[in-house]
Amino acid sequence: MNFARLDPVDGDLIPTRTIDDVLTAGDFVFDDGATQTFRPDGTTTYVESGRPTEGEWYVEEDGRFCSFWPPAYTGCYNLKWLVEDGETTGVRFVEVDTGREFTGRYFSKKT
Repeated sequence: MNFARLDPVDGDLIPTRTIDDVLTAGDFVFDDGATQTFRPDGTTTYVESGRPTEGEWYVEEDGRFCSFWPPAYTGCYNLKWLVEDGETTGVRFVEVDTGREFTGRYFSKKT
């Protein structure tokens, strides 16, 4: 997906109306090597050390992204653009409760 029309600025919040498109535009790899895929139906797969975990994701009305991991964990994040050398390369997931940041870079983009 071409995000240039949205004029993303590194570190700015991703607009609520575009979060679905941004998350489903490709698969992500995180700094620790884990990967994650977000599907349009609200399901997600997180793979760490070769072990997949299935969860669900959604966007709240206030623009926070949340993911649910059975049996009972829900994490909510503010999403920020990751723009490097003028290209949108991923998303910064900033945990609402702690402020911890996880950087996900696209390693495969869907057209």
